Amino acid sequence: MVSTSDSFVQSSPADVAVSPPRPSASYGADLVTVLLGVWFTAGLMLDAWAHNNKPELETFFTPWHAVFYSGFAATAGWIAWTSRGALRSGPRAIPTGYAPALVAVAGFAVAGFGDFVWHTAFGIEQSIDILFSPTHLGLATTMLVIVTAPLRSALGDRSLPPAPGLVRLLPAILPMALGAALVLLFLQYANAFDFDSERIVAALSTVDESLTARWVSAMAVTNLVLIVPVLTLARRWRPPFGAITIIYTFVAGLCGAITNFESPELIIGLVAAGGCADLLAGWLRPTPERLTQFRAFAALTPLVTWSIYIAAAYLAAPPAESATGFAGSHPEALIEIYTGAPIVQALIGLLVAMLLVPRQQARTP
Repeated sequence: MVSTSDSFVQSSPADVAVSPPRPSASYGADLVTVLLGVWFTAGLMLDAWAHNNKPELETFFTPWHAVFYSGFAATAGWIAWTSRGALRSGPRAIPTGYAPALVAVAGFAVAGFGDFVWHTAFGIEQSIDILFSPTHLGLATTMLVIVTAPLRSALGDRSLPPAPGLVRLLPAILPMALGAALVLLFLQYANAFDFDSERIVAALSTVDESLTARWVSAMAVTNLVLIVPVLTLARRWRPPFGAITIIYTFVAGLCGAITNFESPELIIGLVAAGGCADLLAGWLRPTPERLTQFRAFAALTPLVTWSIYIAAAYLAAPPAESATGFAGSHPEALIEIYTGAPIVQALIGLLVAMLLVPRQQARTP
């Protein structure tokens, strides 16, 4: 018979096998992954531009697909090389954050072959259907997992200080920027930067109520895509100056590619808004331990961003000019929308902050 004390000894924590922690990728390895991800994403932006601006596109084999798929091949090869330790020691040897990317690489290859078959069978999409193609959705989902591998690596790296510098945090910042751009691409039908300045100013008037409804709805969706990565960054680290500008600039580049850079004032305005948000972050120093400042930052960043957006559109297409081409020759400006639309975005930012950090967190010693 085994005594109670013997049973306790046999099942004590000291005798339980503990799996060794996953290794962490080096800063250099993460940075290479990010730079290859930029190549990969740039190819997607070029392809998006071609689909929106080249109506004669009738083949899968295009220069833009070449940039896109070569970016994938380079990124996939690097991720496989970074994870090569799994061949000797098993899956636990894959660096933190890279195991999902390794699976996604295989998924992307399957979706890419499916995309070739799909285009061969059904042709090249030229309208909103491109955003709902099953193979395109498969490519987008797996691509998002691939390019954010360095972000997962950084989130799992407890050696990073609470307030790292911009260069040290680039492997986390750039994947957030790439991810936001990718998500907004596939929400193109709800992208506020797909509206040109004339349509924005018309939406701010009595010209067309349905246009106003579509525009303010697009603002809310775009605002979420912008604010979630920014607040996720602030939830884990103190954002270094320039981090938010980088995120906004990548989104601006995507929006410019989609619209063939027809509204440069909006793109410039978005980059300027990123700079203003960086100034806000430096002033408020938002962290989960400073809950009031975190929530103030979450509300003020969208307020400033969308105020600049509206101001840029207004300056580029004053109301008298924007009335042309729309019903009604002298539309009235709706002051409620001019003032209230940015406030709605501020409230959305505040809500996201309350969900991400519901209560003040104790400072880690």
